[in-house]
Amino acid sequence: MRASLDCYPCFFIQTLRTARMVTSDEKTILQILHEVSTTLQQIPFNVTPPEIGREVYRIISRRTGVEDPYKEVKDRCIREALSLYPELKRSVESSEDRLMTAIRLAIAGNVIDFGTDSSFDLEQELETILSQDFAVDDSQEFREALKQARNVLYLADNAGETVFDRLLIEEMDKPVIYVVREKPIINDATREDALLSGLDKVSEITSSGCDTPGTILKFCSDEFLETYRSANLIISKGQGNYEALSDEKRPIFFLLKAKCQVVARDLGVENGSIILAKTGKL
Repeated sequence: MRASLDCYPCFFIQTLRTARMVTSDEKTILQILHEVSTTLQQIPFNVTPPEIGREVYRIISRRTGVEDPYKEVKDRCIREALSLYPELKRSVESSEDRLMTAIRLAIAGNVIDFGTDSSFDLEQELETILSQDFAVDDSQEFREALKQARNVLYLADNAGETVFDRLLIEEMDKPVIYVVREKPIINDATREDALLSGLDKVSEITSSGCDTPGTILKFCSDEFLETYRSANLIISKGQGNYEALSDEKRPIFFLLKAKCQVVARDLGVENGSIILAKTGKL
């Protein structure tokens, strides 16, 4: 998915919010905003939002010296999600359709996204999504693909959401390779976040090799690309991964909540919709 003009105000909002998280020096913040403004003018318009985000957050880190501005936020989100895990696990186990309930919960966890909005009510989101209709529902094809799959490549999105992914992985009953970011960017999941969420108990954790807020293949490691190209079922979580991979021809199922008008428009749905969509059908 290519960036839209509507993405640019969002990048400035993210820049200001993140810079203020790590410094109160208004001169430094203004310098960051100026550099981001200059950089945005130099980036080709036909790139994806995660590619632009990569440059924006590199500027913030370089100017402030803080590599992981969202570290405390990520840890808090993981703790909150883990506190909900036992109750959510019981909900899955007692449901009539355990796999579908786990899918819904995994999508509900996608609300933990500081690249789009820093305010959300996780428990309210859980209640809503458990009964919300899918705007795109390729669940039957997903079930069939899962039956046929030897293993699953699961592309993670955000820290905290990782705990909700664990619920789905436990229900799939397949070997899973869980893919995280190589380095911190926004609140995207890294190996450390996955370990804190207990993903090592249910999957093999690996890095994509890239540091973009989305799996941009040209920035990924050769090792990951080999795994990606041989996978016969790929789960892509969240908006960033959708933005990066929506034009791919691989057997990808996108699980996400549309949290901005640009992504919703690209998907052909209303903002706030929940999605389980297969590549080639969008």
